[in-house]
This record gives sequence, structure tokens and C-alpha cells, in this order.
Amino acid sequence: MKFVFYTHSLVSDWNHGNAHFLRGVMRDLVRRGHSALALEPVDAWSRMNLLETQGQAAIDRFATDFPELESRQYGSDFDHESALVDSDVVVVHEWTEPALVEQIGRIRAGGANFTLLFHDTHHRAVSAEDDIAGLQLRDYDGVLAFGETLRQRYLDAGWGRQVFTWHEAADDALFHPMPEIERREDLIWIGNWGDNERTAEISEFLIEPAAALQLSGTIRGVRYPEEAIAAVKRAGLHYGGWIANADAPKAFAAHKVTMHIPRRPYVQSLPGIPTIRVFEALACGIPLLSAPWEDAENLFRPGKDFLFAQNGTEMQRLLREVIEDPDLGRDIAASGLETILARHTCRHRVDELLGILGQVGTARVTQHLDDLETTP
Repeated sequence: MKFVFYTHSLVSDWNHGNAHFLRGVMRDLVRRGHSALALEPVDAWSRMNLLETQGQAAIDRFATDFPELESRQYGSDFDHESALVDSDVVVVHEWTEPALVEQIGRIRAGGANFTLLFHDTHHRAVSAEDDIAGLQLRDYDGVLAFGETLRQRYLDAGWGRQVFTWHEAADDALFHPMPEIERREDLIWIGNWGDNERTAEISEFLIEPAAALQLSGTIRGVRYPEEAIAAVKRAGLHYGGWIANADAPKAFAAHKVTMHIPRRPYVQSLPGIPTIRVFEALACGIPLLSAPWEDAENLFRPGKDFLFAQNGTEMQRLLREVIEDPDLGRDIAASGLETILARHTCRHRVDELLGILGQVGTARVTQHLDDLETTP
């Protein structure tokens, strides 16, 4: 089948976590013999920032890191109808311009034979409700929401015909343990600043415990204000700025522990959505400590796959225990990796996507799926 994904960007992962997941999904589709194409706007905010801050080399890396993937840019004169004429499945991400979301729906309603899905991987349904409510989704065959609470939000509001939970996951072809790399440093956190959505939490769960324990370590991410960078340095940690997601597994492998600090909208309004960094870290076999969030869908085994810290004092204690007891760290890491490989890889999500298409797909897609089942 031919899959087309409208995304904010596939090429750039600068402050754009959806690129991580989409690359993994597309790579698995290609491995299974499908065709996968990404379409991204020529003026994508993430790509423009990557180019401005890191230069053309960072853009060029995409083709080197992911040679099997294809992305094309579109501008105001792009012929979307022609681009989609031979598509079987079209998935439109929620950062796509509203007018284009509606236009693609009209193409589908006008007799196009592709299956059309809308994909939401953000908290705007609760933090900017009017933006999502204003989208025209009546001609979409289904909605993919990256958490059950978000799915319920769509259902309660009457957005979309059918809504399915489709969590993010780790591309385990990229994210996997690297035991050959020595864990020389204590702590790593890979996370963007987040528009003040977790400023206090970063201080309480990361900066203050690291300073108190005099840990070595690294902070990677973008959009940190100068005062935040200064606080990181005062804590004795190194601020490294942007990191290509393809380099994250090596970075995890060189450290003894990492952590998850969720953004406030997820904790308060969308429980059960851990975002992709948790999946990726656990896939790399590094012990994970987490600030509070509710695993409402039982995705993991808290206390076994990772450890919760309810406050900064508890985080400090857990950091000390994991760093000083390598056996404890290895047990947590092994358990987390086990859960990822059993339930949360991009291979699992492609299986789920094909199952969803079996429910809402056009006759052409259904025939493709039947052919796949009968292929020896």
C-alpha cells in the first residue's frame, strides 16, 4: 500500500517529537514492503529553526540517518489532489494548517479512494480547544489519538467519525542498548524547555537534586532561556543544546540514569500519556526515574519498569540509590526494556494501524489487507 503522511516535518526533530515516531512508523512500513511518503510545509517552524541554529548540515543528516525515508516539501502552489491520486492511506497530523486539513477532507469526499485519518499527538485539545474544535474533520474516516483520555476528549466533543487510541512508541531499530559504551557520567535528561509548562518541575526534580548530590551529567534540548542554562551550569551539569534524535541512544548509553519530567497539561488534563521520550529511553536500557504522572492505561509496570518520585526530596534519594547500586539500575533497565519490546515498539504500532485500517479502510485498503493475510 502507499501511505502518505502530512507532518509538520519529517526532516527536522528540532522541538518536534512527532518526527521521532513518524520516522519509526514509516521505516517499519517500508520494511514490510509498503510505500511511505511524508509531505511537509516548506516553511515548517521546526525545520526553519533547525536550519537557523544548526546549519544546513543538520538538515542534510536526515538523508544519511534515514536513507529509506522520503519527504517532500509543499508550498502554496502545491497540487495536493495530484499528489494523493494513487494513495491508499493518508494520515494528516494536527499541526497541519486548518485550511489544508479541510482541503484534504474535500478531496476524500470528492470521490478519492484513499482512507483518510487525522493524527493528534499534542495537548491542544485541552490547552487550545478552539483550535481543534475549528478543524473540519467530517470527511475523515477516523482519528488517531495518542492516548485514551485524548480519544475520550474527541468523542465527548463530537470531533471525528471514529476515534482510536494510538500511542507513540520507540523505533527499536534505532533505540536499543549499547553495552559497548561505558557509562562514565551520572545523569542525562533530554527534553525541551516547554513554554514554561514544566519550569518549576525541572527545578524541583532535576536541577536541585543534581546539585545536592553533585552529580555529573548532561542536559540536552532547545528553547532554554539564559536563566535556565545558568541554573544548569550552577548545578554542575553540562548544557549541550540540541541533539539529533539519531544520536540520543549513544547519549543514553554514556550515562547511568535518566528521568521523565512531564509537561503540566498532560499531568493535569491528559493522564496516561507519557510522550515519546519515555518509550525511547526505556528502549535504550537506561534506568528511568519519573516525576509524577498517572499511568492510567497500564502501559508500564511502575516501580519495576521505572521508579516514581513524588517530590524533589524523593527524586534525590532515588538518584543516589540507582547511581550507587548498579544492580538496582540494571534490574530497572532490564524490566523497562522488556516491556518496550513486548508492547511498545513502532512495529507494534504499525500492527495496530493496520488493524484500525481493517475497521475503517476503503474497499481498496481492505483488499490490500486481505492480500497481506493470504500471502505465504
